[in-house]
Amino acid sequence: MYETLTYTGGVHKHEEVTELIEDLGGFVLQENFSQMDLVITIAVPIDDVDKVKEKAKELLGTIKVAPMAGTEIAIVSPTLARQHLPHSACDISEYLRRYGAKDNMIGLSRGAGKGISRISEDEKRLVEEHDLAVFALGSFRECILNKTHLFDDLEIPIVVTGAPHMNADEIPGATAYVGGLGRIPRRLKRGENIRALRNLVSTVEGILNDKRYEIAQDPPIVPSILVKSEIENQVPAIEEIYSPSPIVSQLDGVRVKLNFDRYKDEIGNVEVDDYRLKDVSEIIKSMMYDYTLVKLLPESSIL
Repeated sequence: MYETLTYTGGVHKHEEVTELIEDLGGFVLQENFSQMDLVITIAVPIDDVDKVKEKAKELLGTIKVAPMAGTEIAIVSPTLARQHLPHSACDISEYLRRYGAKDNMIGLSRGAGKGISRISEDEKRLVEEHDLAVFALGSFRECILNKTHLFDDLEIPIVVTGAPHMNADEIPGATAYVGGLGRIPRRLKRGENIRALRNLVSTVEGILNDKRYEIAQDPPIVPSILVKSEIENQVPAIEEIYSPSPIVSQLDGVRVKLNFDRYKDEIGNVEVDDYRLKDVSEIIKSMMYDYTLVKLLPESSIL
């Protein structure tokens, strides 16, 4: 079993942290550099967490548990227009990142107005590529209830946010609902806003843990964090990607930021624990920039 952590510290001697993680049999999930500061999301064996904490203390860095690490979450707004996207959706996205999530903000192309809001099939497929989606809706109960068609037939867990206090049972298609997060024309810095964001984090963590348990009942032959590591080692083109997250880990696979048509065969031939990736996964074209999406198949469907 692995524990996912976030290391925050300076760039100086940060390679000592990554070397220790590799020595312990762990994985670096994500690295983000900001001038002289560094944030690394890692997965290490549970028994070795104290060793990583000791190294972080030695380098004057900090270690926090990142319960959402290794997941990809969609933050969906009805439109990209200013009345919908800022500020709550941006703050929701930023807050989830603090707990290790890799999130993508998605603005629907035809979402203006409660009576004409729509979601296309391509947008549905894009949202469903994620582990979970947060639909950041508005301040009025009637408006929220008139937008349930945006997500009521999606197959991934859906968390809806809005201003009024409601129950998820009232919202068709919603796995959970978090109130206190409507259309707020300012940053979410007040006490009631922070409490609502913390409630959102707790809700999302609970749903992701349920999904992890469900996957554990019939797990893939190889874990996604190992797949990520082997693709990095065996596909040279990964080194040419300038994105801070060339490969994004998901609960049941990875998103590789390489063109599907050019690299699908090379990725499919990556060897992981004596298996070829194409034999233990479904490799498909992502709706996001034609990236390559690797979805690991459950063990029961292979053996």
